[in-house]
Amino acid sequence: MNTSKYGRTYHFPFSPGTSSDDKVLSAWQSLLEHEIIITEKLDGENTCLKQSGVYARSHVAPTQNPWAGNMWDIWKSRRNSLGELEIFGENLYGLHSIEYQKLPHHFFIFAIRDGVTWLSWEEVVFYAGTLELPVVPVYETGRYSEDTLKAAILSGMTKGSAFGETIEGFVCRNSAAFDESQFTKNVLKYVRKNHIQTDIHWTKNWKRAKLWFEYPQQ
Repeated sequence: MNTSKYGRTYHFPFSPGTSSDDKVLSAWQSLLEHEIIITEKLDGENTCLKQSGVYARSHVAPTQNPWAGNMWDIWKSRRNSLGELEIFGENLYGLHSIEYQKLPHHFFIFAIRDGVTWLSWEEVVFYAGTLELPVVPVYETGRYSEDTLKAAILSGMTKGSAFGETIEGFVCRNSAAFDESQFTKNVLKYVRKNHIQTDIHWTKNWKRAKLWFEYPQQ
């Protein structure tokens, strides 16, 4: 089993939400050679389920974060179905900088790794269904030119999140399977301007994110 964490996702050069710590892929156009899946980038914690336990960003040891308790519940009921697969998703149990008011679930799968291979999106959807877990919202799927991909992303940003008004951004990935060594060229992100980096300070006074039915219904 691969013991490395999820690869660093580089920004598109036209992503306005970069910081001094972020990486930008200037020569990103090779992604356009493939069918592209555009998914919503959710504001949560990158979390992995595998046979040995639940892992946050680091894979040195299983996470003991209090906001990952829900993930251990999910893991316990599905650990015997994981095999050698590593299930990566966004854990939204702990509220970060965006409060989603239409959230149906606290965990959404965005990628699955088998050894050194990142599975195709079709396989991701298949295994997510088998595990009875949702995938991140898909905004569009297709083949794009440089201009049409930019236009699709910018248009999507004006429409807001599938789970509320504020959207963090989008992740664009090659719909086909690819080797881990090619991760940087096959997965890129666009993040909104003035995105609040909450990876450290949100944990000090964290609170549970509400699901949609916990808000007053109109």
